[in-house]
Amino acid sequence: MSRILSRRGALRFAAAAGMAGAFWIYPGRRSFASATRELDLAVERTRITIDGVQSAAIAIGGSVPAPTMRWREGDEVVIRVTNRLAEDTSIHWHGLLLAGVMDGAPGFNGFVGIKPGETYTYRFKLRQSGTYWYHSHSSAQEQAGMYGAIVIEPAVSDPVRVDHDHTVLLSDHSAMDPTTIYRKLKAGEGYFNRGQRSVADFFRDAQRDGFTAALRDRRDWGDMRMDPTDLADVTGYSFLINGKGPQDNWTAEFQPGQRLRLRIINGSAMTIFDVAIPGLKMTVISADGQNVVPVPVDEFRIGVGETYDVVVAPREAKAFTLMVEPIDRSGYARATIAPRAGMEGPIPPLRPRALLTMADMGPGHMASMGMADTTSGAGHGAMGHGAPAPTAANPHAGHAMPAPATPPANTAADPHAGHAMPSAAALSDPARPLGWASAGTPAGMRALKYEDLKSLTRRPRAPEPVMEIDLRLTGVMFRYTWSLNGRRFGDDEPIRVRYGDRVRIRFINETMMAHPMHLHGMFMELENGETERRPFKHVVLVRPGKSASVVLTADEVGDWPLHCHLLYHMHAGMMTRFIVEPEKRRAAVQ
Repeated sequence: MSRILSRRGALRFAAAAGMAGAFWIYPGRRSFASATRELDLAVERTRITIDGVQSAAIAIGGSVPAPTMRWREGDEVVIRVTNRLAEDTSIHWHGLLLAGVMDGAPGFNGFVGIKPGETYTYRFKLRQSGTYWYHSHSSAQEQAGMYGAIVIEPAVSDPVRVDHDHTVLLSDHSAMDPTTIYRKLKAGEGYFNRGQRSVADFFRDAQRDGFTAALRDRRDWGDMRMDPTDLADVTGYSFLINGKGPQDNWTAEFQPGQRLRLRIINGSAMTIFDVAIPGLKMTVISADGQNVVPVPVDEFRIGVGETYDVVVAPREAKAFTLMVEPIDRSGYARATIAPRAGMEGPIPPLRPRALLTMADMGPGHMASMGMADTTSGAGHGAMGHGAPAPTAANPHAGHAMPAPATPPANTAADPHAGHAMPSAAALSDPARPLGWASAGTPAGMRALKYEDLKSLTRRPRAPEPVMEIDLRLTGVMFRYTWSLNGRRFGDDEPIRVRYGDRVRIRFINETMMAHPMHLHGMFMELENGETERRPFKHVVLVRPGKSASVVLTADEVGDWPLHCHLLYHMHAGMMTRFIVEPEKRRAAVQ
């Protein structure tokens, strides 16, 4: 069973000379016992072949994806990473609880990155079990192929019994250099949006909804400098499963009646996926490495950085297709679950392209943009009027909370609720907006919702938070500007909390895009209606125009990144420092 353990007193505080803020240095130990696991990895440029087409990439350990790490809870691991690139590099152990300097985020916790030609030794003891992954946290190297899976077996017996255990690592790959992609996004935010609405679309909307409604819709989107097709920033990707394209057909083998565990990881740079196995029910048993009460579903949406473990039990000796679609429906990845290699299941038609609607934005988002909400009658007031001023306890105050989103069923922690399944007519009309949450899920099929997630382990009700922080997710596609609380990383004020504090963070998404928010160093408890069974998450997908709330215990001293896990959003500024200060240090500051 997965466990979350705390480390007390493992770090000491030090001021960082010449640097903004502060960092913590891992003191290490005078001697180490022999490591349970040791590994040498090199980071180097390579060429990969996807569906018969070669392109450039960056490999860890000689492959893309990088080798899957299979460890056991309690192991002490040593990984020596040699940089054979002409630029700095790093490896971040996504979701693992470890000393800050081992976390692998340059500029945080005293880690500065790995210089060309140098070797850095990561060393840490595994304090948890479950499905995680690792990737570069330098430049945009993650996009070029620097990612791999981590599977940590529990120290005690696993409550889930299966016959086969497969890792399914999803990713997006572009033949275009990542720095070129980012430069094109900054130069023209619509460069990759090849599905923008046309004049013909306007007249079709006018015929369906009326001329005035269609014109108002265009005006509102224009005022926000957004487009309802802005579901994904980058198109033209090849979508991969374990480094294989659709034609390469990665296959997981089984015999009828066997139970298979699929550890599904979204290791992409920019793509949110919808995952389904037509004709085969999935049972979700783990989220972000932590066991949950089993949930039977037909499909689920997985944000960048999230992981879900599912169990399937095929009864028939035939091939099933693991179908993975990006939310903008610009392609697909597929794998096969079959009795033997070489078999192929049917590939279902791609679902209609989803379009954002004003309902997705919600009245709170509309008000924050200074726009009238003709549905609710909200006024034109901009966010922040009449809000309390920032305080030492909450440096991010001073911004009013958005008005409740409509419909009310859209709960704070549920990025998929509040929308009825689309009708057959809606699904057959590719021009009719389906909105963020509909996803084209067929009638009668069940999609996973955040409110479905319940920790397998019941925990006593924790104390109420002593600090509440509103973190507004801000920015626009126009000029490709992304930020938190209206400030880009480097121009912002870090979040500071005291060691041991219970903290609530409200992620308030004021943009038209979903943001998978990732906190290093600690797990967040998702507030989804549960009390003693709140699920632990290290990534929370916050849907467009809505909010999500988490609580956590600040039990890992250090200077931790908190950022959107859409790679180019982070690089454009959607990141901040979450600083957990030792009690003595905080007292001295006050």
